[in-house]
Amino acid sequence: MSDKLIVKDLYKVFGKKPKRGVELLNKGKSKEEILRKNNLTVAVNNANFTVKKGEVFVIMGLSGSGKSTLVRCLNRLLDPTAGEVILDGKNISNLNDTELRKVRRKSMSMVFQNFALLPSRTVLSNVEYGLEVQGIEKEEREKKAMTALKQVGLSGYEHNLPSQLSGGMQQRVGLARALANNPDILLMDEAFSALDPLIRSDMQDELLDLQEEMQKTIIFITHDLDEALKIGDRIMLMKDGETVQIGTAEEILSNPANDYVKRFVQGVNRSEILTAEDVMAKPFTTVGGNQGPRVALKEMREHGINSVLVTEKRKLKGVVHIDDVYKAIEQGKKELNGIVKENEVNTVYPDTSIQELIEVTASDSLPTAVVNKENKLLGVVVKGSVLEALIPERGEDNVS
Repeated sequence: MSDKLIVKDLYKVFGKKPKRGVELLNKGKSKEEILRKNNLTVAVNNANFTVKKGEVFVIMGLSGSGKSTLVRCLNRLLDPTAGEVILDGKNISNLNDTELRKVRRKSMSMVFQNFALLPSRTVLSNVEYGLEVQGIEKEEREKKAMTALKQVGLSGYEHNLPSQLSGGMQQRVGLARALANNPDILLMDEAFSALDPLIRSDMQDELLDLQEEMQKTIIFITHDLDEALKIGDRIMLMKDGETVQIGTAEEILSNPANDYVKRFVQGVNRSEILTAEDVMAKPFTTVGGNQGPRVALKEMREHGINSVLVTEKRKLKGVVHIDDVYKAIEQGKKELNGIVKENEVNTVYPDTSIQELIEVTASDSLPTAVVNKENKLLGVVVKGSVLEALIPERGEDNVS
C-alpha cells in the first residue's frame, strides 16, 4: 500500500511563545520542566508516522497522552507549532484558509465522540449538511446522503429527528455524514467512547464490515486497548505527547517497546486478539492432485510426515495419507485424485480468532488449513503454535 498521509516532526505546544517550547524540547528539556519554568504545555512532542492508503491506523493512549490534540493537527482544527502534515504529497501545514476548507470538505471528514448532530434537523438533513455547505444541489446531496444512510444501516430513519434515535443510531448518523462527503480519510476521535459496551462492540463490527467494503483510510483515536487491537491494522501508542510504539497488534503484544507498553498490554486476552494469520506457517510441502503417488511418498519421507495436503492451482483439495499412497502404488495408479480425502482437513479463514482455533485444533491430528474465500491455501496452523501464542512473553507477568 502507498503512503496516504505522512506526519514529520510534528509538535503542538500551548501557551505564549509556543515555538520556545519546541526549542527547549530539542535542547533536551522535559515536558514537566517546560511547564514549570515557562508555563508552556507540550501536547504533542515530535510525532513521526505514516498512514497507508486503505489502512485503519489507531492512535491510542490514556487521557492527556496527546492523541486527540494530534488528530486535530492533522486537519488543522489546531495549527501545529512545528512540523509537517503531508496528504498525497501536499503539505497541509502551508495551505491558506480557502485551500484548507477544501481539504476539510472533500479530503478529510471527522466523526466526533459527542455525535455533534443538529437537533432541529432530520437525520437526512444532518447527513447532507456537509454537502449543503459545499453548495451541492439538493437532489444530488439527498441522493448521496441516502446512499450513506444505507451504508450504515439507517434506511427508513431519514425523516426522524436525532432525539428519536438511540445513542448508537445517532453515532451512525455522524458516520453517515462523514461518508456522504466521500472523503479520502476518515478521522474518528473517540467515536464510540460514549456508547454502552454492547452497542460499542456492535459499532466496531459495523465499522470493520464497512471498511471491508469501502477500503477507506481511517485514523481512529481511542483510549481503549481492546478497541485498538480489534480494529487497527497498525497502532500508535502515545504517552505524555510522545510516540511510544508503532506496530501491529501482534507486534505490540509480542514485542512491547518498554515497561510502559508491557504494563499497558498486561492481561490482554490473546485468544481474543490473535488470529490464524498471526500463527500460521507455510506447510512443509504440498502435492498436486494430478501428480503420482510416488511423488507424494517422496515428499512424505523427505519431510518425515504421514500425510500431505493436496492442492490444484494453489486451491486446497484435501489430504492424502501414507497408507493410501502405498496402496495406490501397488495398484499402479498414476494420479492422487482418486485417493484424496476432501473432508478430513479443517479449514479456517485468516481472521479466525485463536479462541476459535483452540476448539478446531484440540482433537485433530492434522494441521488446520488457512484459506481465503476462494479456497486458496495460505498456510497451516498446528496445535503447538496455537498454545505457544497464548503464552505471555517471558517476564511479562512480573512487570510491576
